[in-house]
Amino acid sequence: MAARNFEFKVRVNETESAEKKLLTLNPLFIGVDHQTDTYFNVKRGRLKLREGNVENALIHYERADTAGAKQSDIILYNCNPNPALKEILSLHFGIKTVVNKIRRIYFIDNVKFHFDEVKNLGYFIEVEAIDREGGLSVGKLREQCQKYFEFFGFEENQLMHSSYSDMQ
Repeated sequence: MAARNFEFKVRVNETESAEKKLLTLNPLFIGVDHQTDTYFNVKRGRLKLREGNVENALIHYERADTAGAKQSDIILYNCNPNPALKEILSLHFGIKTVVNKIRRIYFIDNVKFHFDEVKNLGYFIEVEAIDREGGLSVGKLREQCQKYFEFFGFEENQLMHSSYSDMQ
């Protein structure tokens, strides 16, 4: 499945207060996921295998490494956990890094919220305005991100420019 999203990630001291604020909007709670993301060495973009108890997928994505909300172009293949897939990818590409996190996942319409505790890195919140069917403009996705950035009262200096894989 190919998708486009506009997203931002902020570093926070804790996630509880922002999560409580989000709950006032009655989001759909997807679950708590313990995720292991294995990133592979690739020439273009990023390739990761996500293994979790809620989400499992092979994900290729490209996005600029800039602070603030940014567009990501994604190809996502949902798959069942299978050690053979990880072994094949490791043999062909080599492992760049592994990121372990506990992620609480919510949705409001097409907007996905992640409240993350990342091992050795700390606490983060990601907001992704997702277009899976090509019906939303980049402007609309950007507008949705800005709305939630302001809703949570985040500061510009909290914005992250890189992937968790680059912070390891």
